[in-house]
Amino acid sequence: MLKKVPLGRSGLTVSCLGLGANALLDPNEAEWVATVHEALDRGLNLIDSAAIYGGGRSESFFGAVLGDRRRDVVLASKCGIYRNDEGKVVIDGTPDNVRRECDESLQRLNTDVIDLYYLHQVPKDTPLEDSIGAMAELVAAGKVRHLAICNATADQLRRAHAIHPMAALQTEYSLFTREPETDLLPVCRELDIALVAYGPLAYAFFGGGVRSRADVPQGDAWRLSNERFQDAAFDHNLALLDDLTALADEVGATTGQLSLAWLLAKGDDVIPIPGSRQLKHLRENLGAAEIALTPDQLARIDAAFPPGVARGGARGGHSPNVANF
Repeated sequence: MLKKVPLGRSGLTVSCLGLGANALLDPNEAEWVATVHEALDRGLNLIDSAAIYGGGRSESFFGAVLGDRRRDVVLASKCGIYRNDEGKVVIDGTPDNVRRECDESLQRLNTDVIDLYYLHQVPKDTPLEDSIGAMAELVAAGKVRHLAICNATADQLRRAHAIHPMAALQTEYSLFTREPETDLLPVCRELDIALVAYGPLAYAFFGGGVRSRADVPQGDAWRLSNERFQDAAFDHNLALLDDLTALADEVGATTGQLSLAWLLAKGDDVIPIPGSRQLKHLRENLGAAEIALTPDQLARIDAAFPPGVARGGARGGHSPNVANF
C-alpha cells in the first residue's frame, strides 16, 4: 500500500503518488477502468482531473467509474481555462466563469463536492484576487473543500494564498525541469503548501516509451510540437538517459521508477502525479515508492541532471496538460 502524506495544511491525507488523469477518457475501455481500480486497491487516492481534459470527458470518466469508491478518493479538478466553439484555448478566470465551470464539473464528476479545486492557469485579464475570491465563495457554499493553483509564479502563489489558503501548487517538476527547486519549493515550504508535480516522467522520456520521434503518437500534438522532441534537442535529451539507465540497472529499477523515486526523495510535500493508461505502466510507477535511494545515489542523479541540462521545453506558458486537449 502506498505511503500516505499530508496535503499541505488542508488536513487531507493523500497517497505519495497520485494519478494524472488527462487521458483517462472512455468508461467503456476496460483496461483504463481496471487501471483506476487497481490504483485504488494499491492505496492511491489522489486523482487529478480538469474541466478541459478531453473537453470534460476526463471528469465524466470518473463520474461514471468511481461509483461507491468516490468516498475513498481525494478528487481534484480545475477551472479557468476552456476551449471555445472555434476550438481555441481561452484562459478565463472571471468569477462568473469560475462558478459556471465548477457547477459543470460537479455534474460531470457525479459528486456533490470537489475535494481539491485548482485555478488551472493564472489569468492576464482578471485580477488573480478576483478569481481566487470566487473560488473561496465555492468553499463557503460547500461545493469545494480546498483550493489550489497551477502554473503560478512564487509571487502569484503568495497572492493567492493571501486571499484563501492554498493546499497545493501544481507545476511541472522532473529531472528535466528542476526550476521549482529554486523559486517555488521554498515558498511552498514556508507557507505549508504541497507541491504536486505534473510531467514527472518528462512525457515518456523517463518512462521508456519514447526513444525516437517515431515513438510519439501522431495525435500527440503537444509532444510533436514541443522543442524537447525536436531534432538536435531530442537527440541531446535522449543521450542524457545513459547515466540514469546505468544507475537504474544498479538498483534493479527502470528509468521511470528511478526518476519518480528521486522526486519522492525530495520530501513528503512533493507529490508526483504520473499518468497511467495501462496496468503495466501503473504497476511500474507504483513500484517507485518502494525504492529507497541512498545519499550517494541521489547525489549522482543530481549531478547527471543539473538544472537546465535539458534542451527545449522550459517551464512557462500553457500547461502541457492543457495543450493536448
